[in-house]
Amino acid sequence: MKKKGKLIVALLGLSMAFANPLKAQENNKAHNPLIFADVPDLSMIRVGDTYYMSSTTMHMAPGVPIMKSKDLVNWKLVSYAYDTLANLDAMNLTNGQSTYGRGSWASSLRFHKGTYYVTTFANTTGQTYIYSTKDIEKGPWKRVTFKPSYHDHSLFFDDDGKVYMLYGAGKLTLIELNEDLSGVKEGGINQVVIENATAPSQIDGKKGGLPAEGSQLYKINGKYYLFNISWPPNSMRTVLIHRADKITGPWEGKIGLQDLGVAQGGLIDQPDGKWYAYLFRDYGAVGRIPYLVPVKWEDGWPILGINGKVPEVLDLPANKSLIPGIVNSDEFSRKKREAALPLVWQWNHNPDNSLWSIKARKGYLRLTTGKITDDFLMAKNSLTQRAIGPVSSGATSIDVSNMKDGDIAGLALLQKNYGLVGIKVDGNNKAIIMVNASTGKPEEVAQIPFTQTTVFFKASCDFRNRKDTANFFYSLDGKNWIAIGTPLKMAYTLPHFIGYRFTLFNYATKSSGGSVDFDFFHISDSIE
Repeated sequence: MKKKGKLIVALLGLSMAFANPLKAQENNKAHNPLIFADVPDLSMIRVGDTYYMSSTTMHMAPGVPIMKSKDLVNWKLVSYAYDTLANLDAMNLTNGQSTYGRGSWASSLRFHKGTYYVTTFANTTGQTYIYSTKDIEKGPWKRVTFKPSYHDHSLFFDDDGKVYMLYGAGKLTLIELNEDLSGVKEGGINQVVIENATAPSQIDGKKGGLPAEGSQLYKINGKYYLFNISWPPNSMRTVLIHRADKITGPWEGKIGLQDLGVAQGGLIDQPDGKWYAYLFRDYGAVGRIPYLVPVKWEDGWPILGINGKVPEVLDLPANKSLIPGIVNSDEFSRKKREAALPLVWQWNHNPDNSLWSIKARKGYLRLTTGKITDDFLMAKNSLTQRAIGPVSSGATSIDVSNMKDGDIAGLALLQKNYGLVGIKVDGNNKAIIMVNASTGKPEEVAQIPFTQTTVFFKASCDFRNRKDTANFFYSLDGKNWIAIGTPLKMAYTLPHFIGYRFTLFNYATKSSGGSVDFDFFHISDSIE
């Protein structure tokens, strides 16, 4: 009966495709958003027939993720520019400090004379960073750093051998770097090239909103092109484009795109000569999600969109699942000598590598408590992956037999307004708890006595039409799931400045040394 039902559904789908050939054709093409996950501040290059993209993950470690694609649509994580940005209290979650919403911000990705360069900047350290490598997928990466922190800069190699950074917000400044990129060149160009880059989007000259930032600088057919974003008052995120015959100007600018709030990014060309703009859109709790917009050239200007609009369907290969390229399940099974985690994982702040292991117990991730805290957001060694849209769920199984009094371990959705389901130990007693911080203040809304050594947890996220709601579940056998607590109303908050993340955690509130073993983490693009 089941097979017959599936056959009927398949034939029905086939007949509908024949009845609507346009719909069938669209199903074989890419759709926006390009990636329904938090991949903001894109910077993209093409080397031959391969595309690479860097992005922002701020306080996470490792940082500045590098993604690879062969078709401009389907991407896979292949590297990070660094393991840890800096060894500071704020990055280490020590002495009451954190760096939520800071860390490293918008990067600039470039390829020049056989070397890949990724640059970024950090308000946490007040420095600018340049990472370089001959092999963008395998490394190693060389690091150069100097002060100050150049906001939203764009690295640029000019045809005459000079190297520049263009940076700023509203007022944009061009600085010349040493040939070896070791710092700002003494006596080199250091001047404001656009006094008010926001001007094209200012209505009747009224100031306010987000000034032009997110610079990305290009040279195409002998002209210089600069992409920025602004956010005029009572309007939406807007693409601004400037062009000039000389890098020092004068620059002329105009609005490049103002639709759906899709903005901030730059230009990418295909080997066949077609052009696209890569941009992102704020989309609530899932984060800032990438879009592609087709580009035509008219009178020396890139014209973005279809009649000024962001299309849903693109003339590119169809999107595949974000699993396993951007997120992925993990059985924590490794070969004998392997001790690394797959690239889909990032730690919330710098980890203490002495307190986690995938070798201590075969087929498990062990998290051992270190520092003492009563705040989940200050817990060390919380391991994260992006939640993905339009819906997703994450599940895990935990052996809790080695927890100590005061320990709390489980599965969370990490943001300022977080939610979690876990095991809490109080004396000789254990309980399954659900904590809901929808209001910004954590509240334990459920507690159920627990006597087993193994428990299963699941969290599901619904980002459709910005519903931004999550629910938590537990199971005693991994088959029968029971809802617990109250729905989490997820919210993208600026203090964290990042989309929600599935998080495996274990922390101590009384004494350190307790441990839990995670058997697996399974992620799905459904909530069934």
